[in-house]
Amino acid sequence: MDSASGTGASVPNSGEGPSATGSATAAEHSSPAPPSRYESQKRRDWNTFLQYLKNHKPPLTLARCSGAHVIEFLKYLDQFGKTKVHISGCPYFGHPNPPAPCACPLKQAWGSLDALIGRLRAAYEENGGRPEANPFGAKAVRIYLREVREGQAKARGIPYEKKKRKRPTVTSATVVASAEENVSVAASQGGDAGEGSGSGGVAQAATTAATATTTI
Repeated sequence: MDSASGTGASVPNSGEGPSATGSATAAEHSSPAPPSRYESQKRRDWNTFLQYLKNHKPPLTLARCSGAHVIEFLKYLDQFGKTKVHISGCPYFGHPNPPAPCACPLKQAWGSLDALIGRLRAAYEENGGRPEANPFGAKAVRIYLREVREGQAKARGIPYEKKKRKRPTVTSATVVASAEENVSVAASQGGDAGEGSGSGGVAQAATTAATATTTI
């Protein structure tokens, strides 16, 4: 038997062909990444909704599902809610921190329902549904969610406000840096015009920088 051929087959890092280490690395990169928390939750929500349609009386198909059925599904989920929503006759109606327990029902919080509809709306289209026929984006569903938000805000005494976009802030360091650039420009221009005018330009730019810094 040729000993050289046997030795060559057992060397993983030989110059000929990919190494075992390289193959392992390539396998790691080619393996699919685990789904994110959002994707996992979206899959669970979608399966829950499909099971709801299956158990519906009479059973419903996804093609026949409308915005009214989606609202019915959201109301069905209220029995699993954990958010206390005071009724109008409760003494704690509109009280954000009730001092004692009451018999008001537990429901799904508006924020949870809103996020759920967002995930189901995406899942519907990812599973072949047409965007224009998406029942989770129906106007009736949007109106229902708005009513839930307003009703829970009054009952719980917790207003839901849209998050405002933060405008970019101008720091004092930015203003000083800009002023220093003006000083440099003025100095160069002054040098071209003459020593006397150059000194005046630098002094004026320096005064501007000091004023801007003091104002900030």
